[in-house]
Amino acid sequence: MTRAAASKIPALSVATSGPLPPALRARGRSGSIVKVEQVGPSSQEEVLDQSAYANVNAEWVNRKGAWLIHPVLIVAGKILIDTLPGMNQQVSWTLTNLLYIILSYFIFHWQTGIPFDNELHGGAYDDLTLWEQIDEGAQYTPAKKWLITVPIVLFLLSTHFTQYNPWVFAINLTALILGLVPKLPQAHRQRVRFMSDEASGVSTPVTPGFPSGSGTPTPNGTASSPPVPHLTDSYFQ
Repeated sequence: MTRAAASKIPALSVATSGPLPPALRARGRSGSIVKVEQVGPSSQEEVLDQSAYANVNAEWVNRKGAWLIHPVLIVAGKILIDTLPGMNQQVSWTLTNLLYIILSYFIFHWQTGIPFDNELHGGAYDDLTLWEQIDEGAQYTPAKKWLITVPIVLFLLSTHFTQYNPWVFAINLTALILGLVPKLPQAHRQRVRFMSDEASGVSTPVTPGFPSGSGTPTPNGTASSPPVPHLTDSYFQ
């Protein structure tokens, strides 16, 4: 009994060598700053919800007077801007063009969903802009052709009355392009994301559990401690 008892005690160790399972490895993040994502096509359930009731949020563009309101607002805005002191025609036409494009972009391409009576459609339009809701997403309908024509005509008028000033022309042309690109069929259901959650190039560390054989996994995903051997008198003899 005078011999060292520790020589008979089995060593306890937790194996940590070897590659980790794919689910436990660090997940790398995408390094992109600007990412284009597509809003998925409507499912059969969403199609039924959309057709349950008329979409009053988008059908007004085909009503009488809806086309006339655009030139009326443009003329009214132009007259209001001309009343500002010290205003000249170059600045006035440029501001009219910019304000119309910004306002139309916010209404048709920025806001998504239906602001009222959304429960009638079961949230089927929550991910769609007003432009994507018009005519159930059909392209080049009469209403959409009119909404494309108005900013182009306003750009031509602004270019003419600003005497083809190159700097003003560049501003108006840039605004026109930014206002027309979301109306193209290629931009249908496309979303541009800036600085998304996966924009960083740093990997996301994942805390690994014990590998198989070192413990018993529990239902909550953690690993229990390895079993402790039962020590008897035979170990010391």
